[in-house]
Amino acid sequence: MHPNKRQGHDYEQQAWQYLAAQGLTLVAQNVYCKGGEIDLIALDGATLVIIEVKYRRNADFGYAQEYVTARKQQALQRCAQRFLQKHPQYQNAPLRFDILSQTGTQISWLKNAFGGW
Repeated sequence: MHPNKRQGHDYEQQAWQYLAAQGLTLVAQNVYCKGGEIDLIALDGATLVIIEVKYRRNADFGYAQEYVTARKQQALQRCAQRFLQKHPQYQNAPLRFDILSQTGTQISWLKNAFGGW
């Protein structure tokens, strides 16, 4: 595995550990679809949560959550639609898009960071 890919995987694992400690239940990880990828999918109670994980070593070039652009948000929404088509058991669940970001050692969990469809 490429070192950058390994590092990204490690941060996703740390993010998941943080979210699990907050009571979320993992549904899926690294869900690929045409044009994108969802890092984590979890349940927060009955709500299905699509989670983008971002990391930056420091804030010299902005905070990690600032890197979830409108284009990235659209890709996540498309992937979420495809996931729901393949997993109809979640189609009636409330849906939320969150960003879990880490800049240096500071973790920020932005719930409902952007809208659905």
